Amino acid sequence: MRVLLVRLSALGDVVHTWPLAEAVRAARPEAHITWVVEAPLAPLVAGHPAVDAVVTTATRSWRRRPLSARTRAEAAVLRSRLQEIQPEVALDPQGTVKSALVCRSSGAPRRVGLARPWRRERLAGLAYTQTVDGCASDRHVVATNLELVRAVGGEPPPAPVAPDGRWLLDRDGATVPAGPWGASYAVLLPGAGRPDKVLSVDTLAAVARRLAGAGLAAVVAWGPGERERAAAVVVAADTGSHLAPATGLLELAALLAGARVVVGGDTGPVHLAASLGAPTLGVFLTTDPERNRPLGPRVAVVSGARLGSGPAGSATTGSARPVTQAEVLAALDGLLGRPA
Repeated sequence: MRVLLVRLSALGDVVHTWPLAEAVRAARPEAHITWVVEAPLAPLVAGHPAVDAVVTTATRSWRRRPLSARTRAEAAVLRSRLQEIQPEVALDPQGTVKSALVCRSSGAPRRVGLARPWRRERLAGLAYTQTVDGCASDRHVVATNLELVRAVGGEPPPAPVAPDGRWLLDRDGATVPAGPWGASYAVLLPGAGRPDKVLSVDTLAAVARRLAGAGLAAVVAWGPGERERAAAVVVAADTGSHLAPATGLLELAALLAGARVVVGGDTGPVHLAASLGAPTLGVFLTTDPERNRPLGPRVAVVSGARLGSGPAGSATTGSARPVTQAEVLAALDGLLGRPA
C-alpha cells in the first residue's frame, strides 16, 4: 500500500502527527509512507522511523503570490511529483484548504480527512472522498489525528500516544550549540506563532532569576522574528541568562533535550521539548490545553485559557483569567523538585 500523509505545518502540529505515522506503520507494515511537509520543517520528518520518503512544499510563499508564474510552476512540479508516487490513499490530518488541495493533486483514489467539527476548514471537505470522525473520548489533537488510521484498517489506541522525538538526536547536525552556559542549563522560549500566546518578558525574566537561584543558566532560544524579544528577556533578567545563537531545528532539538527544564507558551518548541523527554512547562494563555497540551513523560501545564471548547478544529478558546508569575514559578519549582 502506498500512503500519502499530508501535514504541512506547523512545528507543534508536525510533532503531534508523528504518532499517526507510527500507527499507520504498525497497521500496515508493508506500506510505503510518504509525508508532505513545508520545506523548512523537513528535518522533523526526514529520517523518522515510520516514514519512507518526504516531499517538500512551499505553500506559505504560494499564499503570498497565488497567481505568480513561480507559484504555478512550483505547484505543477509538486503535482507531478505526487502523481509519480501513485498513492492509493492520502490522509489529511491538517484539515485546511491548502492541505486538502495537496491531497487532491496527488491523484489518490481515496482521500481521507477529518469530519466536521474536527476539521479546521469546512471547504477542505470538498477534496475528500471519505471523512473520519475525531476521537469522542479524548479531545487532544493527537487522539483525533490517530482516528485516521482507521482508513488503512488500523485501530486507534485507547489513549493519545505521546510523540517520541528522540530519533532526532541520532541525526547528523543534532548537536548542542556552543555557549557559555555549561552543562546545567534551562531553556526559555519567548516566542509563539501568535502574540496572544506569548509569555511576557517580565514573566520570563522572573523565571530566569528563579533558575539562577537554583544554579541553572537560562538559555533564551529564539526563532525567526524573535531575536529582539529574546534579547529583552536576557536584559530584564539581569543575571544568569544567555541569548542562544541562531539554531536549526536539529540543533534546537539537541539544546532542548539537554535542558534541565524548558519553559514557554503554547509554541512548537514546547511540544518538541516534551517529545524529547525534557521536563517541560507549557503556559497556555488563550489556547485550550485539553486539546493542545504538550505530551511527554515530564510535563506541567499552567493555563488561564477557557476550557471545554468542544471538538472544534481550532484550539483557540480565549483567556478566562490572567496567569500570574507566582503560578508559573510554582509550577517551575515542581518540575525542578524544589519546594514552592
